Amino acid sequence: MQSIKNKETFEEIISSEQPVVVKFHADWCPDCRRMDMFIDEIMEQFNQYKWYDINKDELPEIAEKYDVMGIPSLLVWKKGEKIAHLHSANAKTPDQVTEFMNSI
Repeated sequence: MQSIKNKETFEEIISSEQPVVVKFHADWCPDCRRMDMFIDEIMEQFNQYKWYDINKDELPEIAEKYDVMGIPSLLVWKKGEKIAHLHSANAKTPDQVTEFMNSI
């Protein structure tokens, strides 16, 4: 998963024709570490998406703009439009994440 380090790169990535998934996380977040243990398999299963991550603490203005209140959260964009948002409360297990990805 490629990390997004600035707002310009973020804007460019979410404008893609291909749908992209951005995982919002933070270094201090235990649920984020738990997701890291199972996300690779899900990324392989849903490889029609490009996957990125962004540290909410490094770019808080992006998290705020897109209503990322908890972490980890997965947001999906296509052509600059947010088309799906998996809030942290529903992103704790592989089954929850897989169900979300299947629903897009």
